[in-house]
Amino acid sequence: MSHYIGVDVGTGSARACLMNAEGEIVSLASKNITKWELMPDYINQSSTEIWESVCFCTKKVIEDSGVDPAQVKGIGFDATCSLVVLDEDNSPVAVGPDFHDSHQNIMLWMDHRAGKQTKKINKSGFKLLDYVGGRMSVEMEIPKMLWLKENMPEDTFDKCKFYDLPDYLTHQATGLETRSFCSITCKQGFEPVGVDESTEGWNRDFLTSIGLPELVENDFAKLGGSFKEHGKNILSAGDAIGPLSEESAKDLGLTTATIVGSAVIDAYAGWIGTVAAKTDILKESHPSYTESIELATHRLAAVAGTSTCHLIMSKDPIFVPGVWGPYRDVLEKGYWLAEGGQSATGELLHHILTSHPAHLELVAKAGEAGISTFDWLNNRLEEMKLERNAGSLLYLTRNMFFYGDLHGNRSPIADSSMKGAFIGLDFDVSLDNLALHYLCAVEFIAQQTRQIVEALNNAGHKVNQIYLSGGQCRNHVLTQIMSTATGFPLIIPKYIDAAVVLGSAMLGARAAHKKDLWDIMGELSGPGKAIYPETDTLDKKILNAKYAIFLDQAETQQKYRKQVASALGEDDDHEDAEKKKQKTA
Repeated sequence: MSHYIGVDVGTGSARACLMNAEGEIVSLASKNITKWELMPDYINQSSTEIWESVCFCTKKVIEDSGVDPAQVKGIGFDATCSLVVLDEDNSPVAVGPDFHDSHQNIMLWMDHRAGKQTKKINKSGFKLLDYVGGRMSVEMEIPKMLWLKENMPEDTFDKCKFYDLPDYLTHQATGLETRSFCSITCKQGFEPVGVDESTEGWNRDFLTSIGLPELVENDFAKLGGSFKEHGKNILSAGDAIGPLSEESAKDLGLTTATIVGSAVIDAYAGWIGTVAAKTDILKESHPSYTESIELATHRLAAVAGTSTCHLIMSKDPIFVPGVWGPYRDVLEKGYWLAEGGQSATGELLHHILTSHPAHLELVAKAGEAGISTFDWLNNRLEEMKLERNAGSLLYLTRNMFFYGDLHGNRSPIADSSMKGAFIGLDFDVSLDNLALHYLCAVEFIAQQTRQIVEALNNAGHKVNQIYLSGGQCRNHVLTQIMSTATGFPLIIPKYIDAAVVLGSAMLGARAAHKKDLWDIMGELSGPGKAIYPETDTLDKKILNAKYAIFLDQAETQQKYRKQVASALGEDDDHEDAEKKKQKTA
């Protein structure tokens, strides 16, 4: 039987899964990777360590499964959108802050050192910024390259070439200099040919204007080259790059007959691993429906972890304020993807729990019960509902108003200065109070998901289902409140924690068989579990009433910040950027 390997490199670990021809995960392995934070906002990793960890994982899944490596027909990769720097001889180049340790040659996606460079780029006024929600993020890679240009020795920068981490992995696997539309379009300012009259993909005037003329030299060689022909040097998700090189086949424990698929950013692998899951929702209302790719234009993938990414496909470009994209060709040729997101969801819940005075008591209680802290809190909330004769869980927090953008807002406000706010605090520091604060955070995540979905649909998208993946799928209180808040069914995938790495394995299958990605997804996706929204309940009434308050809290925070800045004669960067965007639109 044919098998396929998926590789997923996250922020803290590398994983690999072995998938059979029925889409079942046969074995799974992971290995932690190092993250160096040498100064605030300076966060580095090592491509050498990451590749060694990937090789460990692929060898482990083969060993654990007993599958003959010759049966592995394809391999796919995904990774975080982190910047890898090599020299012309493919040796790692130090990325600072002191440029002495070449082992640390990756600027992690969450590295924020390039704040000044990001502001400079966003003041350039180039139209390509429209495709990243009007302004580049400090987490994107052109600002990071500009920081390197301005801070590393000039002769060192001249010898550098740059990869998004997913593209580095396929380069390491094949020895070829291909790039993926996903990485360079979503994170490096590439415009596919035909978009806004682009003929090369890279914008010479933009790169030169912001101070990176070196990237234009030799036909954009430092970035992988200009666009040649579809299927050549810049590829869509899962397009076959070629076989594993002899060296990488040995490193990975595979053979040179294994075909490598073009890689994607990790969240996009989550889209691949979830949105083709089969449910009975459409069959109930449309008995004659077919599983065509048009279904994907109604299915929002919410890839949840520390943060949450929201991905939606469209046949035509749809611009949504505060949402990155639309990006053409990143998954399927001729289709567009929009990417929204919440900067902190899993991290928000973690912070609410660990920062509360009753946290240690919670850990002890959950440990005694042999369940997770989230399960314990959910059980306690049900008990509190009965003890207080509350008609629903959310009735317990009806007069508590929490706004949770503790790490800024990614979508749809796109304001990194946003912070948290809480109306309803008192002197209570009990475990029950922690349970209520936790419920407020769950409600915030759900309300902000509704806000993002409404922004997408108001702009022209047609979302009517949400495909959630990640550990938050296990939280039945969160999933039910999210479904009720948005008014849409929530689909939970077969492999809750492995949807992303499974998506990468599907890239390997596509590369091996050269089928359309959607067809591969349809063949290999397992059934999903649907959670339906409550429509005429007390919780729904509370959510609707508090949604208006949620929106007002966001607007009021920005208003207050602007009032203080005005009184001090200071600028509000977000306000200036929005005015500039409106002026150039």
